[in-house]
Amino acid sequence: MNDQVANPQTPAQEEAAALRPAVDVIEDAGGITLLADLPGVPKEALDIRIDGDTLTLEAQIGLSLPEGMEPHHVEVDLLRYRRRFGLSKELDAEQITAELAHGVLKLRIPKAAHAQPRKIAVAVG
Repeated sequence: MNDQVANPQTPAQEEAAALRPAVDVIEDAGGITLLADLPGVPKEALDIRIDGDTLTLEAQIGLSLPEGMEPHHVEVDLLRYRRRFGLSKELDAEQITAELAHGVLKLRIPKAAHAQPRKIAVAVG
């Protein structure tokens, strides 16, 4: 799995600018766990897609100001997250599970059966 940076082609072709969420990738013998920080994102505004060997995370931030209020200073004015990852052939994209809790998206991507560690039985002859 490798992180891919999306290169905009032209301003007309590029969608709205997006924040790159912080992501931890943890690998174990059974697969990969990806933890993405997505504060302010409701489940309904989260889009996870697989296209070929690319995993794409996109989300709309659901933060709003109380009616009649306007900010005096805004450090982050983008309301969208986007991150893309290349998936290796050792991962089983058909078995991905996703869970969103407290602003953290947890994706579990198991290794494909052919990439799982296995023990070989030895016959005595």
